[in-house]
Amino acid sequence: MSKVVPHSFFTEFDIDLFKAGKHFRLYDKLGSHLTEVDGVKGTYFAVWAPSAKSVFVVGDFNFWTTGTHELHVRWDGSGIWEGFVPGVDKGTKYKYKIHSHNNDIWTEKADPFARYCEQPPNTASLVWDAPHKWQDSKWMDTREEKNGLDKPYSVYEVHLASWKKKNGWESLSYLEMADQLVDYVEKMGFTHVEFMPVMEYPFDPSWGYQLTGYFAPTSRFGKPEDFKMLVDKFHQRGIGVILDWVPSHFPEDAHGLGFFDGSHLYEHPDRRRGYHPDWKSLIFNYGRNEVRAFLISNAVFWLDQYHVDGLRVDAVASMLYLDYSREDGEWEPNMYGNNENLEAMSFLREMNQEVYASFKGVQTIAEESTAFSGVTKPVHYGGLGFGMKWMMGWMHDTLEFFKKEPIHRSYDLNAITFSMTYAFTENFMLPFSHDEVVYGKKSLLYRMPGDEWQRFANLRLLFGYMFTHPGGNLLFMGGEFGQSTEWNFQESLDWHLTQYDFHSGIQEVIKDLNKLYRTSPALYEKQFSPDGFQWIEYNDRENSVITYIRKGNDPKDDLIVACNFTPVPREDYRVGIPKHTQLKLVFNSDDTKYSGSGMGKKTLKPSKTTWNGHEQSVVMTLPPLAVVVYK
Repeated sequence: MSKVVPHSFFTEFDIDLFKAGKHFRLYDKLGSHLTEVDGVKGTYFAVWAPSAKSVFVVGDFNFWTTGTHELHVRWDGSGIWEGFVPGVDKGTKYKYKIHSHNNDIWTEKADPFARYCEQPPNTASLVWDAPHKWQDSKWMDTREEKNGLDKPYSVYEVHLASWKKKNGWESLSYLEMADQLVDYVEKMGFTHVEFMPVMEYPFDPSWGYQLTGYFAPTSRFGKPEDFKMLVDKFHQRGIGVILDWVPSHFPEDAHGLGFFDGSHLYEHPDRRRGYHPDWKSLIFNYGRNEVRAFLISNAVFWLDQYHVDGLRVDAVASMLYLDYSREDGEWEPNMYGNNENLEAMSFLREMNQEVYASFKGVQTIAEESTAFSGVTKPVHYGGLGFGMKWMMGWMHDTLEFFKKEPIHRSYDLNAITFSMTYAFTENFMLPFSHDEVVYGKKSLLYRMPGDEWQRFANLRLLFGYMFTHPGGNLLFMGGEFGQSTEWNFQESLDWHLTQYDFHSGIQEVIKDLNKLYRTSPALYEKQFSPDGFQWIEYNDRENSVITYIRKGNDPKDDLIVACNFTPVPREDYRVGIPKHTQLKLVFNSDDTKYSGSGMGKKTLKPSKTTWNGHEQSVVMTLPPLAVVVYK
């Protein structure tokens, strides 16, 4: 006889919403939940498996045997199996053993809604709650004011397993990071931290981008409540937390979502739309209502249960195009005969609508590498509804330009100025992410040409140009001190380098640029508007110099920026300015405290000499391979 007591968390309204793909709090219903029924403590289990003829809960409470704990199917066509198991307590390991109507197949699966998982390579789910007394009310109450698009966005991207190691090999725990990582991000002046996926994943070399536990922080670094503590500590220091989120694909691991109930439940049944050839992974069926509800519930879950401030959505381009990474004959056009994935587009719009309607002061950020139009336009204007989009074109053009020897840069100056022709077509974030320092691309430092001094000067110039270009900023860990080797997910960053002046100088540059960005309204108030930028000179090929103005709401906040892309100092370099006023130096990447040469003038007095179309001008000294910023 079954030892499962009939019990349900679902109302008829819940079921109607679920079938319609409109239930966006499924984590409150599906999965395992500690509860009490008729005075008896135990666990309620619920799982979606419409192709099953029977579903059993197996675990260490019944010695992993099938037949003793069969769940009850709901007779409403929802495909949900559920029931209450007395005596099953917190920490119990379990899976679902599913007998399918499809060819009598048996599958044994981890719980898609599990809140905690065994540490890989083990694959069981754990019954868990994650109590935490939040201390971040000040941040949450004012987040809408701090996290808006007219506020600074300087993001430090982190891979938790390799940021820092103890004992030479062991990753820090969530609680250790709540001290060390939070202190470091605050000291460096970043406004936000972004974590590469923290959801449970089986395969370390995937860096977390192939998920099996969508609702569980990885157990590699501690318990779910420990991760809550980490987020809480960041918030107490006034730092926002962004999570990488992967609704684009998932792995075929036997315990995961693939072929879940003996059918293509979560993945699209047509391999032309359900299999990703690059990543050897499965693609969600965005046209299936229950799958959409699963994914949107997952986005909501991290914002709701973990107080997360933003989601950076991975691989959006792969979702938008049916022919993404496919040859002719390997894909099928949509109903209009073109290559857009209409179901994925609809899903992304609905996800963004739900997120922005339900949570104040959050942002969604798209990693989208094509020229797809309207990624950050509101849904009611026909856009996808994201808050920001990674500016991949800028990143590529900028790094290609900087790797050139300076003598050749005059011929390719348009590579560095071209971004301004489209900079305001979307709300762009400028990313130097983990993808730019792996697979033989070299570290940012070693992409720079020249001798040691020039490499570091180029890197300081690169960062100065980045922070004064319109848009938010993202920098992958290690870049902020000039990591010399490519990122290795198995090893710690090379923190010993910071004892050397050139490397500590890069750290000081990032600190000061973050401070400049946070304290200069001209750099963020209109960072997504053409009103916030004005060229002074973009075509001085002879000197390889560009000059421009960044503008805020108040003209007195305006900044004038000059970038010298050659190692030749430009003395007596005249620059037209819009007002007859003295200028004060607020940043110089060639400062001696950064191990620069110390060239440059602290103040500039204007003259009535017409230049660059302005009736007044100043004469600057432009240091070699440097950016100077005046107010």
